[in-house]
Amino acid sequence: MLFESLKLRGVTFRNRIAVSPMCQYSYEDGFSNDWQLVHLGSRAAGGAGLVFAEATAVEEKGRISPGDLGIWKDAHVEPLARVARFVASQGAVPAIQLAHAGRKASTGVPWITEKPLGEKDGGWTPMGPSAIPFAEGYPTPEALDKAGIARVVKSFQAAAKRALQAGFQVVEIHAAHGYLINEFLSPFSNQRQDEYGGSFENRIRLLRETVKAVRVEWPEKYPLFCRFSATEWKEGGWTIEDSVELAKILKGEGVDLIDCSSGGNVPGVKINVVPGYQVPLAERVKKEAGIATAAVGLITGAAQAEEILQKGQADLVLLARQMLRDPYFPLHAAKELGVEVKWPNQYSRAR
Repeated sequence: MLFESLKLRGVTFRNRIAVSPMCQYSYEDGFSNDWQLVHLGSRAAGGAGLVFAEATAVEEKGRISPGDLGIWKDAHVEPLARVARFVASQGAVPAIQLAHAGRKASTGVPWITEKPLGEKDGGWTPMGPSAIPFAEGYPTPEALDKAGIARVVKSFQAAAKRALQAGFQVVEIHAAHGYLINEFLSPFSNQRQDEYGGSFENRIRLLRETVKAVRVEWPEKYPLFCRFSATEWKEGGWTIEDSVELAKILKGEGVDLIDCSSGGNVPGVKINVVPGYQVPLAERVKKEAGIATAAVGLITGAAQAEEILQKGQADLVLLARQMLRDPYFPLHAAKELGVEVKWPNQYSRAR
């Protein structure tokens, strides 16, 4: 099943292997560059069916770090288009994840420092649903007013339009890992008293508005994904039951697949991180919400990925670190599973 095609709306993926969005922190002023072309291009040539550009900031102040990829201005389109064209030329579907870092914005490039940056170091004041810092040592974010929320929604909408212009065929809204939309979903980080806080219906309002706005620009023929943290792994927080209910709602509003990750919004949470530890989350959302899902998290082998699909736990398998180790994982997985796949002509002598 790993090498069976999958069709969502008008897009067909040649297999069920996807390159997960992975931040590279390697850009100036948000512009795509040679690093991204080679990084994503090699994984497309390596046989993946779907290749995601990393979390891409819809606003300048929505970057995790000053080194983040961006799509907040029209000038970003053509450098991204160069990447999308090459990915598509290798038979993979080019995709992009649209993101806003919220209160976790303005941190350093991780191999230099993961600490929050002050203004003198090129940082800025982050924003969030409430004036609650992510963790000790993080700045207190500016609580978004309604005008600010409306601006963020419009920023996602404009980013979707630019993604289409750049030639991407899948857009994913990033609502996981403690970034802005996830912050609105969680009662730990969202303590608002208006229509964007309090009840489940209010806390999901920003995401629903964002989905509707993105769908205005994103064609009916192209799939829309949403990644969210299916559980916070902490009592009193967002739960898998919440995720199932949210997935049902999003399905009715034009989302085609839920990318099921977890955690990231509450520091210091103890998670039993074992191979495939998030797969049961994708399985529950798929079966209980009746929507396609992607499994992600410590999936490293062909047999493991195949088993997830055979058991009906997910429709796509997203690989992250394993794809960093081995850009040609799909070619190696095909050999292991006894499946004939096409190699790039330039590499065929190595089969």
